[in-house]
Amino acid sequence: MPALSAIGIVSKDLKESVRFYRLLGLQFPEPDGDHVEATLPSGIRLMLDTLELIKQLDPDWTEPRGHRIGLAFECSSPGDVDASYVRVTQARFRSKKEPWDAFWGQRYAQVIDPDDNVVDLFAQLPTATA
Repeated sequence: MPALSAIGIVSKDLKESVRFYRLLGLQFPEPDGDHVEATLPSGIRLMLDTLELIKQLDPDWTEPRGHRIGLAFECSSPGDVDASYVRVTQARFRSKKEPWDAFWGQRYAQVIDPDDNVVDLFAQLPTATA
């Protein structure tokens, strides 16, 4: 069976996309072309490609409407969800939903990357002890 090795995002502004994902802990090299990638701790790569490169590879490519992809970043704690949300929004990236305690037992927030992809931030809430 094939194994998922990489996730690719088409970026309108590669430097802004790298800046956004660095705020969430990804270690991208400085972009110096049309493609840049970071390897996540799981071994999966997150690849960012410029719109121009994608149109070279696929001249018929058209920009999708709505959610292109969903990404979720697990934070180390509920406080880390809040801190990550603040770090991203203070860097002038957009919020979709401020941190909240979700009914399914997680602290959750949503931010929007430069290409309008919604990125979830989450951490398990502590369980109450009797």
